[in-house]
Amino acid sequence: MSNYRHYLEELVELTNEQKKQFDQYYRLLVDTNATMNLTTILKEEDVYIKHFYDSILALVKNMPHENLKVIDIGSGAGFPGIVLKIVFPNLQMTLLEATNKKCAFLNRVIDTLGLKDVYVVCDRAEKFVTKAREKYDIVIARAVANLNILVELALPFVKIGGFFIAMKGQNAIIELDEASHAIELLGGTPYSKNIYELPQNKGIRYIVQIKKIKKTPILYPRVYSKIKNKPL
Repeated sequence: MSNYRHYLEELVELTNEQKKQFDQYYRLLVDTNATMNLTTILKEEDVYIKHFYDSILALVKNMPHENLKVIDIGSGAGFPGIVLKIVFPNLQMTLLEATNKKCAFLNRVIDTLGLKDVYVVCDRAEKFVTKAREKYDIVIARAVANLNILVELALPFVKIGGFFIAMKGQNAIIELDEASHAIELLGGTPYSKNIYELPQNKGIRYIVQIKKIKKTPILYPRVYSKIKNKPL
């Protein structure tokens, strides 16, 4: 068992099975990273703090209820989606990732860890939303893009009454201000923002929650080139 799991236990209680799953996840990450660029963070303590601990913060303030439907947009190596599924096994988790090799890695992790009710969708958000519009209780994105771009990709997935949770760094407040028009236009409203300091002075994390209060106009999201070149 890892010497660094105590960081995670500052946030949540872990069973022996969950501790084992985090150890397996770490080994898979390091082994696969030798042939695929998944992360530049490989030191075990840093992975436990900057990836695992950090990912848990997305839901630690509002403990999820049974069977919430969650989608992680731009899941990459599985942060935060895989981590949240380990910690909160009753979540119905979808991992949305556009890169085939990363999708294959996510499926390998799911199989190795024995995770259930978690699905990998290998597609772009603006395309997959045509099949999953307003279907999720919680949509999460971590380190994907600026908030004024992210909200157009994320809010169309959120049910009315649900939440988009953006995991952001030190520019979160500026990004939230810049995205205010887009949030309102797309049917959302800023709900809360919490700031955390990672252990061992590893950085600052803002968890920004945006609540969906009305339907997103069917015109959105636009194609990604338009979203990126001319944010709302």
